[in-house]
Amino acid sequence: FQESLQKALRSLETGMDGLDPILNLPLAEDEQHRLREELRMPGPNRLRYVADAFRGGFTFEEVHRLSHIDPWFLSQVHDLVQEEQIVQTQGLEAFERDRVRVLKRKGFSDRRLATLLGVDEASVRRRRITMGLRPVFKRVDTCAAEFATSTAYMYSSYDEECEAAPTERRKIMILGGGPNRIGQGIEFDYCCVHAALALREEGFETIMVNCNPETVSTDYDTSDRLYFEPLTFEDVMEIIDKEKPAGVIVQYGGQTPLKLCRALEAAGAPIIGTTPDSIDVAEDRERFQQLVQKLNLKQPPNCTARTEEQALSMSRTVGFPLVVRPSYVLGGRAMEVVFNEDDLRLYMTDAVKVSNDSPVLLDRFLDLAIEVDVDAICDGEAVYIGGIMEHVEQAGVHSGDSGCSLPPNSLSLETQAELKEQTRKLARALSVVGLMNIQFAIQNGVVYILEVNPRASRTVPFVSKATGVPLAKIAALCMVGKTLEELGRTEVPEYAHVAVKESVFPLARFS
Repeated sequence: FQESLQKALRSLETGMDGLDPILNLPLAEDEQHRLREELRMPGPNRLRYVADAFRGGFTFEEVHRLSHIDPWFLSQVHDLVQEEQIVQTQGLEAFERDRVRVLKRKGFSDRRLATLLGVDEASVRRRRITMGLRPVFKRVDTCAAEFATSTAYMYSSYDEECEAAPTERRKIMILGGGPNRIGQGIEFDYCCVHAALALREEGFETIMVNCNPETVSTDYDTSDRLYFEPLTFEDVMEIIDKEKPAGVIVQYGGQTPLKLCRALEAAGAPIIGTTPDSIDVAEDRERFQQLVQKLNLKQPPNCTARTEEQALSMSRTVGFPLVVRPSYVLGGRAMEVVFNEDDLRLYMTDAVKVSNDSPVLLDRFLDLAIEVDVDAICDGEAVYIGGIMEHVEQAGVHSGDSGCSLPPNSLSLETQAELKEQTRKLARALSVVGLMNIQFAIQNGVVYILEVNPRASRTVPFVSKATGVPLAKIAALCMVGKTLEELGRTEVPEYAHVAVKESVFPLARFS
């Protein structure tokens, strides 16, 4: 149970490495009152509050009386908290093999142990591997032990017998998008599935890594083998070391795999498609700003900042209102329009935390501008423009919330030609291999680049269905060495119809 619980918490994509604390010790009187209320009321963080209660000195009986959680489950959480407290009194060098094995069987990740010990994750990983401690992979029993079955569903555990049987075939591993949440949903799973099918047709063995049972990518017939694991560096790297794939695709799972690609590459993972460095150029606001200037393209007046003081100082040069957004996030997370220094000061507290030490970009907000999305494929040289989508709403409404038309409704042929040319320039400058998405804003006939995403976007399924061109499949084949010319995709398609995308909101849930 403990191993499963901590793995489940890591799978949530909320930044947790396990039973991470919410409250700081020692607990002040008002925090104790809040903690009692949180224990009484069911909520998404209740188990973490249970752990905080044990850390804060609450008795087992008091936690049970407040929460009414079965004592067996409370005892499991209590044991994990006690293990954490013991780890915090020890140093990394004091860890013996048997002790580390016990902790790993209780679900402690390398990163969580590193936090408790006050060292970096790499140090814990090196010591564990030196000891020969690696997880084994078990098969999901779909028949409840009623009779023998061999499934392609795998999960890791610090158990004894490994049931994974890697083959010698050419393999491509696809990293999925993890849990559905605001900003990242089924559109990315669509891309993962189409990539798996295309690569299977090409003769590759396909391996899917994902942790969401409510997706098509985790269906039994989508890939040759499924690893049902959290999308963290430790978990993914263990699978790569076991399977030894010829390539790992990170650009179909939204932002989740992109955040892992630099660490995976450094550990020896064979990332295919757009290189991690090119991904970093597009995602890092400072590096991207330098690229745009080098290509003589235009961005809204902007600056980058890493601290509140820098942001306040530079905002006086750029001017308000500002669109403020961090690096390496998806779906408009932590993106906001701020109108004055007080708003900016409040915002920066959260933004710097979200961006994980990457710079925050402050853009002048373009009022009354038309926003445009462009989806494209590049094979490293040639570029195929999949679709140019004009947003129905003005720039400033998030692309996931906005309606759009394909082809554009009001843009002149001259403006469309300029958008295509800028897309080609950026794709080649970034050495994109696979999919890319660019968001533009057009104000008074001038084209401004808002951002470039060197990955599949949420509009890929819409463009593919509207045009009949399977973008995700074509991009996957480009990543394994095919050219757009070989695939017969060199000309920009002409449309005899208009397709419109509109967002559907669950407004009834808020009534």
